[in-house]
Amino acid sequence: MMAEFQMADELLRTLILILDLCGTFAFALSGAMAGIRRRLDVFGVLVLSFAASTFGGISRDLLIGAVPPAALVDWRYLAVSLLAGLIAFFWSPLIQKLRNPVRMLDAVGLAFFAVAGAEKALGFGLSPLMAALLGMLTGIGGGVARDVLLAEIPAVLRSDLYAVAALAGAAIVVGGSILNLPIIVAALGGGLVCFGLRMAAIRRGWQLPIAQESDMPDSSDKG
Repeated sequence: MMAEFQMADELLRTLILILDLCGTFAFALSGAMAGIRRRLDVFGVLVLSFAASTFGGISRDLLIGAVPPAALVDWRYLAVSLLAGLIAFFWSPLIQKLRNPVRMLDAVGLAFFAVAGAEKALGFGLSPLMAALLGMLTGIGGGVARDVLLAEIPAVLRSDLYAVAALAGAAIVVGGSILNLPIIVAALGGGLVCFGLRMAAIRRGWQLPIAQESDMPDSSDKG
């Protein structure tokens, strides 16, 4: 019994590491490509790739008490983010041939991190609701860091389905855990739902409701 528990725990750790590194690579590419579009130099591109690829995971680890955060103690996170940043910097014309490369890579990273965040939160004993919310936070953190550093309104605060996609993917993972589904099945299902929902929102223009502006003049314009 103890051996089975140890094997399951080791499988979960390995899965989270793989998802984290895959998400790190995708978000690092996304951050680097966004920096290249804004004409940053190589140092700026690498800084942006590291920030975009690790902010969500660092926030997650701090909130669940997994300190120091994995991204700050495991050299692989830094290596993967820098590698992705250099690939984007030197081969950006090839990546640009993809349709909406930043948004697509962002959707990939969002899916990986939402799943990894929910799985790690469950592993640390959080309730299903909190695990789903933490999965969402892990997914959106990198995109928020990237957009803030580029002085843009974060995508999560705009009308397209960003946080909703991350929450949906994390909820699938949590639901799979409640139903005692295999970890791989739940992770795959959650990732596909998150990525599919995000890409569908981009291509079909799905949006959340936006408040209508008042036609009344702004009081600050008076006198």
